[in-house]
Amino acid sequence: MRGEGDAPLRMLAPSFRGGHGGGGSDGRGMAMAASGPVALRVGRRWRSSNGHAQSTGVLPTADPGLHLPHSPAGPRAGLAAAPRLPGMSCGLETGEMHMVDTISWHKMRGAQMIVAMKAISLGFDLDQSTVGALPSPAEFMGYIYFVGTVIFGPWINYSSYLQSVEGRRMSLGWFCKVALSLLKSLLCLVVSTCVAPYLFPYFVPIFGDQPLKRWLRAYENAVSFHFSNYFVGFLSETTSTLAGTGFTQEKDHLKWDLEVSRPLKVELPRSMVEVVTNWNLPMSRWLNAYVFKSALTLGKFPAILVTYTASALLHGLSFHLGAVLLSLGFITYVEHVLRAKMAAILSACVLSKSCPATCSHRNKSNLTVHLINLLFVVLAIFHLTYLGSFFDIDVEEEVQEEGYGMSFTIQRWQELSWSGHWVTFTLWVVYRLLG
Repeated sequence: MRGEGDAPLRMLAPSFRGGHGGGGSDGRGMAMAASGPVALRVGRRWRSSNGHAQSTGVLPTADPGLHLPHSPAGPRAGLAAAPRLPGMSCGLETGEMHMVDTISWHKMRGAQMIVAMKAISLGFDLDQSTVGALPSPAEFMGYIYFVGTVIFGPWINYSSYLQSVEGRRMSLGWFCKVALSLLKSLLCLVVSTCVAPYLFPYFVPIFGDQPLKRWLRAYENAVSFHFSNYFVGFLSETTSTLAGTGFTQEKDHLKWDLEVSRPLKVELPRSMVEVVTNWNLPMSRWLNAYVFKSALTLGKFPAILVTYTASALLHGLSFHLGAVLLSLGFITYVEHVLRAKMAAILSACVLSKSCPATCSHRNKSNLTVHLINLLFVVLAIFHLTYLGSFFDIDVEEEVQEEGYGMSFTIQRWQELSWSGHWVTFTLWVVYRLLG
């Protein structure tokens, strides 16, 4: 039950934590990172100033045959290879386990994550000669603590940082982008705190028995969590654009087109593959470029597992985030291979991603194609509800600040009869039976 203390919208207040701050208390969500001395509190939740860990944009979109080339061994290659994922991850885990208490660490974990992501990406870019010269200490620190991303994220590469510090003229397009992103952020905040937690039956008059109520409550929690992620995502677009990054240049024309999240493609997705790609676009690109492509030599499925494991390590020692991310790895892989098999058998446009107009499938838009794609849309919403069921706003504040533990996560999935995992296993069996 929600008491009077659970007002839908409370004051958005900064909390100064002795110079550490930033980041979210409960590590909810999956992959933007940030830093700075500000933690946001909305309703009964601590909202990470980095966007709730939104990991997931992880099933990569690149051609599976691609992999990152490696430059010849040499002094610079060794230097560039130093700040790679294992070392940075060990540093994060050491900080979490030994250096800082749990609650304080959860408030700064996002800051550490984006620092690690920037350092790792710079190491790879130096190794691949994408960045021409080793930055000076001042340039490196400027990139790591760039004002446009230091609080709310998102990750940007070193080349984007160099472009931003060159300075650009303010224009109508720049102003419109800032204003629109800020407006979207505030709308998502309102939905997350004032609409989603009270969706059933106040806004949507649906009633039911206890099992149905559990699923309706799980859907409310998931939607509230999703929109809290979009809130920080759009806010990060605002701050990054204000700082002069997030544009593409076409001749003499600048197009301010930074995107962090695409809510419509998450809430009404064609597939779970589309969900993880559009949940956090910068994180998705980072994982694709620096983890997935390098791991493809192991095979596609192992590369996916390595990618999700890397994302989990960057998020710290959190059982519930690790459980969600690894579950996502299996869910997206099973759906991807099953739909590829169905597309081949039926010669139909039912792949996880929309087919190009020039695809060779005979059945492009008939009733069967639409029904199959609609079935997978419903399945994706089901998985989103299941995976987001334990991001509960009514949980005790102490639990939220310390992070959801193993017992809490298992209990929530037990209440839903482990249905998401059973459905995924059933689909895998169907895929194997199809040959």
